Amino acid sequence: MPADHELVERLKEALGDAICGANLEAIDPWIEIRPESILEVAKYLRDQLHYDMLNCISGVDYFLADPKKLAKAPWKPHIEVVYHLSGTVTKQRLVLKTMLPRWQDDEEGRLPEVPSLTSIWRTADWHEREVYDLMGVRFVGHTDLRRILCPEDWVGHPLRKDYQQPDFYHGIRNQ
Repeated sequence: MPADHELVERLKEALGDAICGANLEAIDPWIEIRPESILEVAKYLRDQLHYDMLNCISGVDYFLADPKKLAKAPWKPHIEVVYHLSGTVTKQRLVLKTMLPRWQDDEEGRLPEVPSLTSIWRTADWHEREVYDLMGVRFVGHTDLRRILCPEDWVGHPLRKDYQQPDFYHGIRNQ
């Protein structure tokens, strides 16, 4: 069972302004969490509502390089971190999102940050490393945040929409 109005109200009651939005009409309904509150919300969901499994963490880059298209977009450029949770006993599913700026303090090259959930669900370890590697989101508190798919000396984050693939890597020309 996906998120519903009753769950959103229960979370707002328990966690106050940590819950900053929801879209329960989406194909995959979701609840928006303030980035600084994700750890508190995750603990509550695990301990009080029995969401005992983190299925997946994904990153989505909302960016348009074309200024004309960007001017018409209903959103400002940002990165979303999306968490898919399950309750194995309750058979409940839940999607959480948190919105981050593309760059911390709008300074290009400074990666946005969100607290790590590895202390709540151990499976967050590799998921956070993948989002860090490919999208450039730093998970604060992660004990081993390093690249998982790209080589350690790779420059950039390949799933960002403004990523420029290098012409050469270690003297080898990219085709």
